[in-house]
Amino acid sequence: MTRHSREAGHPAGGEAPEGMALVIIDMISCWDFPDAEHLLPHARRAAEEIAALAEACRARDVPVIYANDNRGRWRSDFRALVDGALAQDGPGADITRLLQPWAEDYFVLKPKHSIFHGTPMPFLLQHLGVQRLVLTGVSSDQCVLMSVSDARMRELDPIVPADCSASQGDARHRALLQQLRETWKVEAPPTWRALFDDDAPPQDLSP
Repeated sequence: MTRHSREAGHPAGGEAPEGMALVIIDMISCWDFPDAEHLLPHARRAAEEIAALAEACRARDVPVIYANDNRGRWRSDFRALVDGALAQDGPGADITRLLQPWAEDYFVLKPKHSIFHGTPMPFLLQHLGVQRLVLTGVSSDQCVLMSVSDARMRELDPIVPADCSASQGDARHRALLQQLRETWKVEAPPTWRALFDDDAPPQDLSP
């Protein structure tokens, strides 16, 4: 697991800058579920953008939270999920290598689609003082959408960058983005870079 020094910024576990956190949903995976072969190519493209977004967040001390389905494996933990995904050959392992968590990141295992259902996520976000929730990962029209719904019910402000999530096809993903923007009135910018386009340059991330 990669680490970096944190000589400046908020203390570990302190409040999130500007009340923002990044959540990476179901990207650490062995991709052994039905229809995974149709999702993988789209997820691989999104993973490149998520990795860049995570780097930008860490540089600004914005918390990064991994939310992963336990796939009914009730004795598993997040480290076991990472190790299992890395042990698989192919694009799934490539995604995991690209998105490996850092030492100060947070991890939540979820039993169902939403990052909130049956998880400590609400308590973690409250502890971090999070109001704006940047939701990324797969699939956009299932787990991401369910998480948007639950975030709204908790009076949080979800943001879904279009280039940081994916579904089993581009048409499905575009339909989801249209629904978020027009029906849910959720912020869904074309790129995650819109979140930071007026920021000062980030701090150095020398390991």
